[in-house]
Amino acid sequence: MKTKTLRKNKVNVVTMGCSKNLYDSEVMMAQLKANQFEVEHESKINDAAIVIINTCGFIENAKEESINTIIDFVDAKKNGLVEKVYVSGCLSERYKDQLEEEIPEVDAYFGTKELPNILRTLNANYKHELVGERLLTTPEHYAYLKIAEGCDRPCSFCAIPLMRGKHRSTSIEDLVTNAKSLAKKGVKEIMLIAQDLTYYGLDLYKKRALADLLKALCQVDGIDWIRLHYAYPSGFPMDVIQVMKEEPKICNYLDIPLQHGSTKVLKDMRRGITREKTTKLIQDIRNIIPDIAIRTTLIAGYPGETEADFQEMYDWVEEMQFERLGIFTYSHEENTHAFNFEDDVSQKIKKERADAIMELQSGISYELNQQRIGKQFKVLIDRAEGDYFIGRSEYDSPEVDNEVLIRKDESTYCRIGDFVEVEIIKADHYDLYAKLK
Repeated sequence: MKTKTLRKNKVNVVTMGCSKNLYDSEVMMAQLKANQFEVEHESKINDAAIVIINTCGFIENAKEESINTIIDFVDAKKNGLVEKVYVSGCLSERYKDQLEEEIPEVDAYFGTKELPNILRTLNANYKHELVGERLLTTPEHYAYLKIAEGCDRPCSFCAIPLMRGKHRSTSIEDLVTNAKSLAKKGVKEIMLIAQDLTYYGLDLYKKRALADLLKALCQVDGIDWIRLHYAYPSGFPMDVIQVMKEEPKICNYLDIPLQHGSTKVLKDMRRGITREKTTKLIQDIRNIIPDIAIRTTLIAGYPGETEADFQEMYDWVEEMQFERLGIFTYSHEENTHAFNFEDDVSQKIKKERADAIMELQSGISYELNQQRIGKQFKVLIDRAEGDYFIGRSEYDSPEVDNEVLIRKDESTYCRIGDFVEVEIIKADHYDLYAKLK
């Protein structure tokens, strides 16, 4: 029995997974709105007749979360709380046949490149004049900018090429146009995302062109910060670091997933780089920009990872003193190269190893944050929460990195989306406390 009146022309878009999926949802929402649909992202009201779930299929935990979300909305449909449930994105791209068989109550499944088909199913038209337009789901002062789709790398553990296809760059001209459009909406910070930023341009310009793109984006009025996410270490284009040094708009921040600290494991992962070359790359980057924050991600428990391999990674993390670090436990993914090997590290040991790395990193982060006390930084205010205004420095990306907390009082007022100058007065493992200057 229906407990509320559903709005027939309202679509609730639900996004699972990474910022690249979020970007795709924003593009979808812009197309739906242009077709006269009322559209919300992860609506809290739950009065939409139509739900589109943009799924993640990257690793086991993400797949389970996507499947559970699908089942939740299928149950809502059975109870008359939703009329139509559609599923798109990576999970649907990778497992469409199985999903159709196991969860037939979903009205239709669509892959990662089927936005026109989704619209057609809803009796809507794909509007080519809207290419690059999005309905932002982030706070209005920052946004993600996807510069390429797909990946040509042969990493043994990764299923992304199965779901996203070959690398395809978006032209510099189109990305500059997109950035100008974002700036007009009030966006001050853009975060460049792709499966691999450093491969950018090889397909279009027959050379690595990320540095050229950065120079062009720095000319866009209104954009004050440009941040780089998901760079690949092998063949890293050092001209990018030189541009970062020269251009004040580019944050001294680099997200570069390195995956492991053992040359043996890196070779098994087919990463095309050794521990020694990785160490030299990080040292070279830091020599050019000593004040850079490097974020990396690692994997614990890859097939064949011995205690000695793990200890080598642990010692390497201690040596490298990364400013930001996260770690995944290995997920055994069908149709990847690594699936040919036995998943021989138990889940318990994977978790113990990941926890050990994060405990080590917590101490590193604490010591590095203590060095910030007494120093001044430019901070972008993201939100107000409880007794604090909460922002970030150029060394931190939203949701994954440190935050700067400024206590509210009668003499302190910060406007969300504004830059402020602060002095750090206290620091813990992952938060900095500051006062306005």
